[in-house]
Amino acid sequence: MNIKKIKTFAGLAVSIASLALVFAACQPKNPDIVYDNDGEDPDTSNVVSIDSDIINTDTSDNTEDEEEVYEETKEGCVRSELTNEWIDEALENQRPIACMVDNESIALDHYGVNQADVVYELMNSTENGRVTRLMCLIKDWEKIEQLGSIRSTRTTNVMLSGEWNAILVHDGGPFYINNYIGMPYCNNLSGGFARFSNGKPTEFTEYVTYENYTNPTTGKSYNGLGKRIEAAGYSKEYNQYYEGKHWHFAKGDNKIGEFSDAKAVKDVDLPFPHNKSKLKYNEEKKEYEYYEYGKAHIDALDGEITSFKNVILECISFTQLDQNGYLTYNVTDSTSHEGYYLTNGNAVPITWSKDKPEGITHYYYKSNGKEIELNTGKTYIAFVPADSWSDLGLK
Repeated sequence: MNIKKIKTFAGLAVSIASLALVFAACQPKNPDIVYDNDGEDPDTSNVVSIDSDIINTDTSDNTEDEEEVYEETKEGCVRSELTNEWIDEALENQRPIACMVDNESIALDHYGVNQADVVYELMNSTENGRVTRLMCLIKDWEKIEQLGSIRSTRTTNVMLSGEWNAILVHDGGPFYINNYIGMPYCNNLSGGFARFSNGKPTEFTEYVTYENYTNPTTGKSYNGLGKRIEAAGYSKEYNQYYEGKHWHFAKGDNKIGEFSDAKAVKDVDLPFPHNKSKLKYNEEKKEYEYYEYGKAHIDALDGEITSFKNVILECISFTQLDQNGYLTYNVTDSTSHEGYYLTNGNAVPITWSKDKPEGITHYYYKSNGKEIELNTGKTYIAFVPADSWSDLGLK
C-alpha cells in the first residue's frame, strides 16, 4: 500500500483556487513428502483518512521549498513494522512468514516476490559459483496467490527468521538444520505445498498459496498456507519470542546524502558470480531495482521489476561445513562488522551486530554510532561474504 502524504508548499505567494478532499480507505484487510534437487529430506514435522492537496495556481516554477509532512495516524490503519507503510489495523500483531525462494536461473520466473516486505539474498552454497537464494519476509501473507518456487533452507535462515519471529516456509534442508529448527523460537513448515505444472523438473514446481490448491492437470489437491499454519498449531500473532519492532523509520525522508561520509551510489555490483546480482538506482522512482543473470528481475505475477527503497549490505564471514558447499554465516561473530546503508541514490558506511542466534540484528551509522533510520518502503539485505567484500562495487 502506498503512503499518501500531505504536501504543503511553503514560502510561496500562492492563490488557493480550490481544496480537494480525497477519501482513501485501507483495504481490510499429511501432505506427500517431496525431495528437493539436493537430495535433502524435507522436515514434515511440522481510513478512512482525509488527504488534502493544496492546489497552487501560481504559474512560477519556484517549487524548491516543497516539504513533506509526516502523517502520524490514519483511521483504521497502522504502520507496518516491516515497511512503515499503512496496513489494515487487523494485521498489526500478525507474524510474517519467511519463505525460501530458489534463485537458480531455471527457477525463474519468480512469482510473488514483489509482495515481500524484506528480501534477503545470501550465498546458498560455496559450490556452483556461490549461487544465492532469497528469503522473502511477507507480513500480509493471506494475500499470497502464488509464491516461489520454494526450496530448502539453511542454518542461517533459521536464525534470520527467528529474529523476525517469522514462520519459516521451506522444503527440507541438510541435516545441519536439525538442531536449529528444533529450537523453541523456530516455527517452520516444510514441504507439501502446491505443485504447479510448469514443464520444469519437480524441484522447481513447488509454490506457496494461501488458499488450498488443486492442480488442474493432475487433479491433486494441496493445503494452502492458512490450513498448514492452523494444522501445525502455530500462533498467527507474535508470540513470546518476539523482541519488538526490528526497524527505526524516519519521519519523512532520511536524507543520508547530507552525511559527511555519504557518497552517491547509483549502481551496486554484488560479488555473487553465479547470479551476477546488481542493483540500479531509478531516479524517477527513487528506488533501487534488482537485476540478475544480466537482466531485470521481473515478477511474473504482477509483471513489475523488483525494487527497494532501502538497501543494506553486510560484510559477514562464514564457516564451511563440508566439502559439498554447505555453510553457515557467522551472524553472531563478536568481531567488527562493516556494511553500507543505501537509500535515495546515496550510501553511508554502517556497522552491525547480533547478540544471539534469534536476536535482532542492529545497524548503526559508522559516523555517529546511532541506529540507522530507514525510509518508508521495502528493504533488500545482501550478505556479502567477508572474503569477497573488497569485490563489492559501489558506483
